[in-house]
Amino acid sequence: MVAQRGGPPQAPQSGQEEAVIDPTGYWVSLITEDWRWRMLTAEKGSYPAIPLNAEGRRLADQWDPARDVAEGNACKAYGAGNIMRIPTRLHVTWEDENTLRIDTDAGMQTRLFHFDGSPPVDTEPTWQGYSTAEWEVAGGQNGIPRGGNLKVVTTGMRAGYLQRNGVPYSENAVVTEYFHRGDIPGGDTWLIVSTLVDDPQYLGSQPGGGLPGSDRVGPLIRSSNFKREPDGSKWNPTPCEVK
Repeated sequence: MVAQRGGPPQAPQSGQEEAVIDPTGYWVSLITEDWRWRMLTAEKGSYPAIPLNAEGRRLADQWDPARDVAEGNACKAYGAGNIMRIPTRLHVTWEDENTLRIDTDAGMQTRLFHFDGSPPVDTEPTWQGYSTAEWEVAGGQNGIPRGGNLKVVTTGMRAGYLQRNGVPYSENAVVTEYFHRGDIPGGDTWLIVSTLVDDPQYLGSQPGGGLPGSDRVGPLIRSSNFKREPDGSKWNPTPCEVK
C-alpha cells in the first residue's frame, strides 16, 4: 500500500484573510493637488490636466448643470471615475469576507470590491459600476515584511464626470485603482489611491479623434491621498451637489 503524500487540499482563503494591508476605518481626503478643480466647481471649459479628445472636449464645453438637475443626474461627478477626487470622508469596512465596502459621506455613495471573481448579478450600469479586487503581494520572504497593494478594476458604470464641471467619461470606461497604505513619520497613516481611467470614447488622443497617426496621451492617471481618522465623529453624509 502506497502512503498518500500531504494532507487534504487547502480551501482557498478569502479576500479578508489574504489582506496585505488593512484599509478599514475612517479616512479623510487630503487635497494635495488640483485644489481649484477639486474644492470648487470650475467654470465650464476648464480641464487643463485631462487628456480629452475632440469629442470629449465638445461634450465638456456643452456642460449644463441645470440640465443635470432636471434629469436627475446630480451624482454624475460622484461615480467610480471621480469619487476619490471629491473632497470626502471614507468609511471602509468588510461587508463579508470577500467583499470590501467603501462608503462616502460626500454624495452618500457605496462601493463594493469583490474578491471572489463572481460576475455581476445585475448588468444595468450604475454610478459605482462593478468592481473586482485582488491583493498584489510583495515581500513575505527572506526577512522582508509582507506587504503590497489592493488592485481594483471597475466596469459597468453609468456615464459620468471626471470633474464636477462636466468633463465626461463614458459607459465604456474602465477604472483601475491601486490602494496603498503608508505610515507617515509623526504618527499619521495615509491611504494613497492611484487611479487610471481608460476611455477610448472621450480620452486618449490628441486633436484628430484617434485617427491613425495621432499621438496617444491617455489614459488619465491621478493620485488621491487620504489620512486615517481615529473615529467617525466627523462623519457627515450629504447628498450629491451639482455646483
